[in-house]
Amino acid sequence: MDETLLQRIKQRYSVVGNADGLNRALDIALKIAPVDLSVLITGESGVGKEIIPRIIHDHSTRKGKKYFAVNCGAIPEGTIDSELFGHEKGAFTGAIDSREGYFSVANGGTLFLDEVGELPMQTQARLLRVLETGEYIRVGASEVRKTDVRIVAATNVNIEKAIEEGKFREDLFYRLNSISIQMPALRERGSDIVLLFKKFALEMSERYKMPPVRLNEEAKKMLMAYSWPGNVRQLKNITENLSVTCGCREITPDILRDYLPERRANQLVAIKPNAENSRSFENEREILYQILFDLRRDVNELKKLVHEGHLQNESATKKSDNAVTLLRSSMKEQTIQEEETPYWEAEEVDTIEENQPRSLEDTERELIRQTLTQTNGRRKAAADKLGISERTLYRKIKEYGLE
Repeated sequence: MDETLLQRIKQRYSVVGNADGLNRALDIALKIAPVDLSVLITGESGVGKEIIPRIIHDHSTRKGKKYFAVNCGAIPEGTIDSELFGHEKGAFTGAIDSREGYFSVANGGTLFLDEVGELPMQTQARLLRVLETGEYIRVGASEVRKTDVRIVAATNVNIEKAIEEGKFREDLFYRLNSISIQMPALRERGSDIVLLFKKFALEMSERYKMPPVRLNEEAKKMLMAYSWPGNVRQLKNITENLSVTCGCREITPDILRDYLPERRANQLVAIKPNAENSRSFENEREILYQILFDLRRDVNELKKLVHEGHLQNESATKKSDNAVTLLRSSMKEQTIQEEETPYWEAEEVDTIEENQPRSLEDTERELIRQTLTQTNGRRKAAADKLGISERTLYRKIKEYGLE
C-alpha cells in the first residue's frame, strides 16, 4: 500500500479517516481501476460507498469518458428498463419520443449502479446480458445494440440472502462480483468518528460563519461507543444539528446525549404480546400480512353465511362493499416502505358490484382490473386511484395475470 498515494487520494476526494477497513477499500479501488472488470461494493447504508466508483473511474483508462451514477432503488419498476436501456417511440403510454438509456449515453465510460439489489428480476436478466455480451435491446424495439460500459455496482442488502429468497439472480451476482470491495461501518472505524465530527463541524463553521462545536474527552468516548446505525450520514446530521441548535460550543456527554437517538438492540419493529394475543411480529410487513389474513377470514365467514341463506342479497352486497373498502385500506398499508408520488390526477374508483361474495383474491383482482379499464391501462394513474405505489400495482398485475 503506497501511503503517499493513499493520502493524496483522501485529500482529493475529501475522505477522512485512517481505519484499516477504509484504507483497504481505497487501496483495492486504486489497484483494480486500470483493470476493466466489474466491481461490487458492499456495505451498510450511509457508509460512503459512492466514493469508490468515482475513484475507480478517475484512475481507469476510461477517465476521459462519461461517468453516470444511477440510484436503482429510486426509479419506479415500470420505468427502470427505459432509464437504463432506452425506449422506442410509442413503446408504452407516455413514450411520445424515442429515448437513449444510460447504457447508450455512457458508452465507453463507467456506469455506477447504486442499490443494485433493488432491481426487478426482468431488469436483472437484461443487465446480465449486457455484462456477458455487451448487447441490449431498447424497450419496444427489436434491434440489438452494442455498448462498451464498465459496471460498478453497490448494495446495502445481503445479496446471498436475496438469492436464497429468489429476489436476486445468482448468475448476475457472480458477474457483478468479479472484484468485491467492502466498506466498513462507522462503528468499526474507531477514532475516525471523532475526525469526521471535526470535519463536519468545521464545514458548518465556515459555511455559516459561526464558531465550531468541539467535543470534550468524555463526549469523544461517548461518540465512539455509539452504534451509528445511520453511519456517516447520521453523524453528519447530528453534527450539523449541534452546530445550529446548541448554544454551547463545547459539547459534553450531557449535551450529546440529547442528540443521540436511543440505541435499540433490534432495529425491527415488534409488538409486545398481551394476555389475549401472544403472537409477536418481526417487522411491519408481518403485521400487514396478519391484517390480510384476518380480512380473508372475515370474507370467508361472510360467504358461508350467504350460502346458508342467513343473509339477504342486499345485505350481502353491503358486506362485500365493506370488504372492498377494507381491501383498499390494506393495499395502502402495503406501500408503507415503497410509497411514490402519482403522475396523474385520478377519478374516484367505482365500487365493485357483486351479487355473490368473493374470495379476497377475487375481490382484489376485480378491483385492479376495473381500475385499469377506467384508466385505459395507464398503470401510474391506476396506482394513484387505488392509493398504492406503482411497484405494488405491478406486482399484483403479474400475480393475477392481468398483464
